[in-house]
Amino acid sequence: MSYLKELPINTLKIDQSFIKDIHTNKESNEIAKAIINLAHSIGLNVIAEGIELKEHVDELSKDGCILGQGYYYSRPLKVGAFEDYMTDIHEAS
Repeated sequence: MSYLKELPINTLKIDQSFIKDIHTNKESNEIAKAIINLAHSIGLNVIAEGIELKEHVDELSKDGCILGQGYYYSRPLKVGAFEDYMTDIHEAS
């Protein structure tokens, strides 16, 4: 934790091990919430990895985490497929 104030970072990532059961495990939920609060209180962005379910998104969103990555959004994509994916999302919005 002492490195947080010394490293030139702007984003803190919540490991998927805390996300996988965030919707059913109180301890995981509280740890994720603490990471989100800590990051925001020192001016860092926070991103969650391993989002696979809508329940993950719901729990994280209500606690103030608006960035995430995981299979809920998309499987890993090659560059061309990613560009197509982003184009489709943009056109749908």
